[in-house]
Amino acid sequence: MTHTYNITGMTCNSCVAKVKSAILKLGDVLEADVQRDAPQATITMQKHIPLSTLQAAISFDGKYAITEAAGSTVMKTTDDNVSYFPIFLIFGYIAGITLLIQFASGSFSLMQWMQHFMAGFFIVFSFFKMMSLKAFAEGYRTYDIVAKAIPAYGFVYPFIELALGIAIIVGFEPYITNLVALIVMTVSTIGVVNSLMKKTPFQCACLGTVIKLPLSKVTLFEDLLMVVMSIVMLLLM
Repeated sequence: MTHTYNITGMTCNSCVAKVKSAILKLGDVLEADVQRDAPQATITMQKHIPLSTLQAAISFDGKYAITEAAGSTVMKTTDDNVSYFPIFLIFGYIAGITLLIQFASGSFSLMQWMQHFMAGFFIVFSFFKMMSLKAFAEGYRTYDIVAKAIPAYGFVYPFIELALGIAIIVGFEPYITNLVALIVMTVSTIGVVNSLMKKTPFQCACLGTVIKLPLSKVTLFEDLLMVVMSIVMLLLM
């Protein structure tokens, strides 16, 4: 469901950023768009969040007040209505294209196919994240353990994915590249597992903020897939 709100007390972009960050930290918030123009906040929730809870979340400076906007629209949604079709379609395209490359070569090499698949995964997923880098970084730090401690990591992460994809394609230091991929994806997996164990509904940042998906076992699967492929690649070297 999505609600719109008016928030008083915000006087600058720093205020907007602080309020948005506080709202995103609430467990049932999937997405929050905060601006200085009324209505100042549009919040997408997993389930309804009482106004008092929202007020408590943004009261850290004692100058912000939130009220429901007149004519606030509510769009109901449930987990059953969530479509994971986009992410499965992307996986299908990457798998299909990399298999076609193997077919064109005249023989199938598991190691080469995994190289191409991992490269495609990192490059394509980094593309979606870079389409709205700031929004990705804000969403990613709500559940990633490194981004929580070091917010700048959220801005760097898409470039790490892109660099890994390029390094795999050109064959740059394969052992080091796959070791870095293993570390990066393991850390990412830990953040996802922690959130899933706490049953905390966050928006998945795997495809940036262009495609809206809740954090779920699908996110865990894609991270674990990269972890497993990295381990297999290291063992086969």
